[in-house]
Amino acid sequence: MNASIKENYSSLLLILLSVAGYFYFGHSLERTEFLKLLFLYSGLFFCAWRLIKQSKFNFWVLAGIGVFFRLLFLPAIPNLSQDFYRFIWDGRILLEGFNPYLFTPDVYFIDLSTALGETKPIIDQATQLRAGMGDLNASHYSNYPPVNQLLFTVAALFAGKSILSSAIVLRILIILADVGILYFGKKLLERLQLPVKNIFWYFLNPFIIIELTGNLHFEGVMLLFVVWSLYLLQKGKWFWAAVLLGISVSVKLLPLMFLPLFFKRFYKKEISTALNLTSSFKFYAIVIGTVLLTFAPFLSGAFISNFAATIGLWFGNFEFNASVYYIIRWIGFETVGWNIIGVVGKILPLITITVILFLSLFRRNNTMQQLITGIVLAVSFYFLLSTTVHPWYIATPLLLSVFTRYKFPIIWSFVVMVSYSAYGADGFSENLWLVALEYFVVIGFAIWEFKKPSSQTCQLPQSQ
Repeated sequence: MNASIKENYSSLLLILLSVAGYFYFGHSLERTEFLKLLFLYSGLFFCAWRLIKQSKFNFWVLAGIGVFFRLLFLPAIPNLSQDFYRFIWDGRILLEGFNPYLFTPDVYFIDLSTALGETKPIIDQATQLRAGMGDLNASHYSNYPPVNQLLFTVAALFAGKSILSSAIVLRILIILADVGILYFGKKLLERLQLPVKNIFWYFLNPFIIIELTGNLHFEGVMLLFVVWSLYLLQKGKWFWAAVLLGISVSVKLLPLMFLPLFFKRFYKKEISTALNLTSSFKFYAIVIGTVLLTFAPFLSGAFISNFAATIGLWFGNFEFNASVYYIIRWIGFETVGWNIIGVVGKILPLITITVILFLSLFRRNNTMQQLITGIVLAVSFYFLLSTTVHPWYIATPLLLSVFTRYKFPIIWSFVVMVSYSAYGADGFSENLWLVALEYFVVIGFAIWEFKKPSSQTCQLPQSQ
């Protein structure tokens, strides 16, 4: 058997093993089966790595394989996350003409139906959706921005009264967003003269397939607009780039954090400081204007209060898979005897803002690759100081890293899955040794990359 045929058989075996693994992930695996989850995920990650690094398939064959893997999840109910129940809830509430930011699901059951004199639930399957999302989610106001709410409403419009049909519609939207990322990511890589196969560290990554397509998280939709915006900005079409960046903020708020990094993108030595500032101001004005336009239908005093209160919970109440914060929390218990999240949760964001401003003002962000590298560093630093880092958050540094020389987010996308060890048969309990191992590996690899000359960092495969 010659080498070419052997490689084809090897690639086919990797695909078949991946199909079996993804099917089991989507249709049989329970969140509490951590060892089984970790074993399967490790196998899928290995298969993806081999397909990207060693297969002779061309770009579009690999793209088709990635789409096929996603379609395996199409008729499945997410089994690693409950968030989608809230997505369906918000979409159905909005479709009925109610503002999803003004009522929590619990308030809906206690007050809203009674106040309206309804003898039956205003939305279909209200009890099932409330039970599915859990007490924590049901007790808080929605914090999903308007464009995200629009997508939830699309699911409510086309899926009828079925929870499974709603999940399928949401999943189709997320798959389409990933295809858009593949398209614009390839174009941006070509303009940056980087290997186009780099994009498969996102598109074929089992982390992305499971967390976004499988668990129905909308980071991919946000990232579509971010990458599309960066591509247009690279082409000099700054107006539409600003509009798309504003839309991305209205899917997930995260891009607001790295807006300052765009400041030096418009700086040119040959023109005056005043003109440089004017260019930056126009870009920022369009971004903020787009965001405000999408929020306008919902704006009210109650909305601002409720939305801000829910966002604040992520800094002052919630804790999950943190790194630096857990060390500070331990110091707090040892010195004052209680959890100091209420204080630390206010200080850490200020440190993050300071670091981002430093990166924006004192680091070169003039070229597109410098800008994207700055965003990767800023977002990664933000997550290192966050009190809550859910696995799907890593999608942002992972995707943007394919346009840079840094690969530590790829490593992070593998080791972050140890955070699922917190979900056991006896309830929620984090294994802090595994959390420490996760960040030891990620930070250690990042330090190694920072110290290595660019010519010696991990090289990705060239396109065929």
